[in-house]
Amino acid sequence: MRLMSRRDSHMRLCFGQLICVLAALPLFSPSILSMDTPLSPEAVREAYFLGQRNDKNLRDLLGKYVRLLPAPDSGPDISSVTFLTPFALLAQLSSQRTMNYSAQQAELDHRGQPEIVRILVEIQLTPTYGAVIPRPTGSRSGAPIGYALRPDDFWKDFQVQVFNKDKELTPASSSGVPHFGCAQEGGCTLVGATLQFEFPAKAFRSDDVTIEITPPEGDPVAVDFDLSAFR
Repeated sequence: MRLMSRRDSHMRLCFGQLICVLAALPLFSPSILSMDTPLSPEAVREAYFLGQRNDKNLRDLLGKYVRLLPAPDSGPDISSVTFLTPFALLAQLSSQRTMNYSAQQAELDHRGQPEIVRILVEIQLTPTYGAVIPRPTGSRSGAPIGYALRPDDFWKDFQVQVFNKDKELTPASSSGVPHFGCAQEGGCTLVGATLQFEFPAKAFRSDDVTIEITPPEGDPVAVDFDLSAFR
């Protein structure tokens, strides 16, 4: 039997340590800990061509970022929550620029721009939380009830909080857009709104994201996202 030399022992020790280091690398890789950010030039081109094709592959991709929610028994209907990563946003943008928009231009547009995450919350009015709200016409008890139109900015009464694991994140910007349904014979009625929040992509340090929406009436809603499943 050949005795192991000191050199053989040292080489085996180094090889074993190398295996341990390589095995640990995925645990600390930024792409594993969160979504794909910052995007590589290859990822930018992939998102560009995916958007330019604007086919079922793009629809399937964007569909993965949406959580559809069941309608409540009462109160407003928080119908969906969408979490759009930098890759998804770039593919979406490319699908909207089909005339004279090249891969080179997409790379130039993306270069130097801070990458963001966009969160969308869709709200639908319901029979119990509708476009018309009761309003007393007098201050005396038993005074008749009148009615008023719900304000277009009703969405400001909704509280939205975004948590990355245990840390609450503050959006870089937030806004809301009311939606109206219009009849052919004329006249439009408030039917809902879209809330939009933007965050720096680098703010998300963990895979675990929870979005909590508290409406002025009805039950609060919490939606979880696993960023390791996203591009």
